[in-house]
Amino acid sequence: MRFSSFIYLVGQGLHSMKANRLMTFASMGVLTVCMILVGTAFLFGVNIDAVVQYMGSQNESYVSVSDDATEEQINALGDQIGAVNGVSSVVFISREEALQQYDTMLSSYTDLYAALAEDNPLPQMFCVSVNDVAQMQRIVDEISTFEFVDGVDAAIDTANTFLSLQRIVNYICIGLVGVLALVSIVVISNTIRITVFARRKEIAIMKLVGATNGFIRFPFFVEGTTSGLLAAAISSGIVCGAYYALYRWYLEHPTNLTQMFGGTLVPLQQVWYFVVIGFVAFGFVLCGIGTATSIRKHLNV
Repeated sequence: MRFSSFIYLVGQGLHSMKANRLMTFASMGVLTVCMILVGTAFLFGVNIDAVVQYMGSQNESYVSVSDDATEEQINALGDQIGAVNGVSSVVFISREEALQQYDTMLSSYTDLYAALAEDNPLPQMFCVSVNDVAQMQRIVDEISTFEFVDGVDAAIDTANTFLSLQRIVNYICIGLVGVLALVSIVVISNTIRITVFARRKEIAIMKLVGATNGFIRFPFFVEGTTSGLLAAAISSGIVCGAYYALYRWYLEHPTNLTQMFGGTLVPLQQVWYFVVIGFVAFGFVLCGIGTATSIRKHLNV
């Protein structure tokens, strides 16, 4: 295609958008709403993943060590636990250190250290952190088989609850994206179909004088993709702006609940390019599909 022809066809597509501005605005509005919902679902899913990862890093397991183990055997056991695939850190806690920790936690209620210093019932233990909570059950089962391990206390039920929530959110996000994509294709298809129907005689004449299908289709493709890209730009500004405002508010109004789940949202600078690129691809591809499906039957003259 010559450059002059390309400019002419682009101009025809933009002219068609202006001539059918009511339908163009309607389709852009629906696309913008769909993209905003998709972006919201994506950001929600990203933050749920971050919460699960944070809870995994804070979800510590405690490995009770047999009283019969010597210092050398305890050190060897610590090295053995640290070598388990998926373990991120191993810290030994003696009986005295464990009692001091509980005494500090309960200092407002009782002097636990003074009461139990002579008869400390707490076991010596290792505090074990894992990289991925999904691997916790496997890691606990493996550690439980080691010599001098009396037991492993791990919040596996809590970890499984968060993993289930993560899977549910991911499924919902995928389903929402699929439904909204279908809605967007239908909207764009109907918009282009109306435009094509209004110009069906012009298309027929162009076919009769030898215009190729690509020459006829290109202005409609420009119209559809331009609508999609404009909707992507508007949606990116709304979603990123709203998320940044929410992020700032979240930082400035900390609560016990926010501290429990990591203390902050995922920063905008870590996710904005996914949102923008996703919206551009969403608008360009779906509008292209809508155009292709709408004009095909009118080219058979």
